[in-house]
Amino acid sequence: MVLVGIFVGLPVVLYGQFEAADRHARDLVIRSMKDRTWLIAQILTPLLDQLDPARFPQLNRELARYIDPGTTLRLLLQPTGTTGPQEFYYVASAPSLAPSQVGTELNTLAEQGVIARLSESCSWERPLDIRYRQRDGSEELLTSLVPIKAHTGCWLLVSVHNTAEFLDTSIGRPYWRTPEIRFAALSYLAFAILAALMAVSVSRSLKHFSRVTRQMRKGRTAGPSFADHKVAPELTSVAMEFDRLVHDLRATAQGIRQRAEDHAHSIKAPLGTIALSLEPIKRAAAVDDAKLQRAVRLIESSLERLRVQVNLAQRLDRHTADLIDAPQVPIDLTMVVDEVLLRFRQAIVDRDVRIDSKLEPKIRVMAGKGILDVVVENILDNAIGFCPRGKSIAITLQKRRKDVILRIEDEGPGIRPGEIDHIFDRYVSLRRPEDQAAEAAKAANSAEHAGLGLWIVRRNVESLGGKVSAANRPTGGLAIEIVLPAAD
Repeated sequence: MVLVGIFVGLPVVLYGQFEAADRHARDLVIRSMKDRTWLIAQILTPLLDQLDPARFPQLNRELARYIDPGTTLRLLLQPTGTTGPQEFYYVASAPSLAPSQVGTELNTLAEQGVIARLSESCSWERPLDIRYRQRDGSEELLTSLVPIKAHTGCWLLVSVHNTAEFLDTSIGRPYWRTPEIRFAALSYLAFAILAALMAVSVSRSLKHFSRVTRQMRKGRTAGPSFADHKVAPELTSVAMEFDRLVHDLRATAQGIRQRAEDHAHSIKAPLGTIALSLEPIKRAAAVDDAKLQRAVRLIESSLERLRVQVNLAQRLDRHTADLIDAPQVPIDLTMVVDEVLLRFRQAIVDRDVRIDSKLEPKIRVMAGKGILDVVVENILDNAIGFCPRGKSIAITLQKRRKDVILRIEDEGPGIRPGEIDHIFDRYVSLRRPEDQAAEAAKAANSAEHAGLGLWIVRRNVESLGGKVSAANRPTGGLAIEIVLPAAD
């Protein structure tokens, strides 16, 4: 908008400045023409005052000394004792005219109003200026009438100037019609069109590059590179850098997966060895040795917790790698919610919780496989864990314009107002330590008890271009809402 304003405002400002300068130059030129005619009249006054009528034909040569290109000088005489415009005689002119042309010249002067003003100029003894256009309307003429009093009568020096011939000013026509302004306007217009075409070209190139980026992002590891999508030549180097970036991200994702497998393998092997070594100790331990039995149980509990942490770390690394390079495909979120509910069927029965689901059919979003499953699992697992027995969990899924909205509400205790803004932070868990210890053995495939469940939810949702929020229900309990872009 700033550039458009400059493009529109700059010529207006410059035109005003140039027109003012041209107007000043035009006034100077007109004044110069008037002064020049008056000066010629002063030079001719002594000659005309003493001139014998027999020498009138010599006046043509005298006038020829003072003419310039674009200027015509005429001398007319009103003899002493006569009045009225019809009493003027055409005596001389420069350039000179043939006798046969004098009548036509007088008729032209009459049509232009010069003849009618002759008597007025002699009576008042002052110069007069008349401006008029030629018959074809092409150029304006400036006529100056300067009276010269002599003993033979009232002489009138009539000078006619073709105003377009003076200093290339706009005298006699609007300033915008001058060749310079028209050429400047056409040049500026051509430049503006070129700039607009360049802007459109850049915009189209960027939009095309954006479409290619979306396609690459959806396909992730599949499909050609940025440079293969025929981006604009100006963006070729950028496309190559993007290709290098994608290559580095893919290598990073592969490295994360590989390290996750290596770490899990390196830790699970010693854990298995410890578990096997613990069996003889368990068999050899006396039943009545309470301390030894308690030590064995603590070792088993610690081993189980270590397995949970190893599985959790491996799963987190896998999901992180998937967020980097897993291809995005249309995922039926309705089916994902149904499948998660099926997997949690036993937990729902054990907790005596009712599920009230209202799911619109075939709601699809673009996502990597498994990413949305983790989101729904973590939220539903929290809702089941906090919902009291005999209460219900409401799940709604609907499409609203271009967004998909998933809402899961429980009837649990809710969240204290000061803590609700932090429930999606990493390592934040609102479960009591004793609850976590009691359920640790059941958490081998989830991350909520380590304070990572809702953090994973937010990370996955935001990676898909969505938003997640939580709020306490007015009637009690917590509502978590997820908004994702629809695939259709």
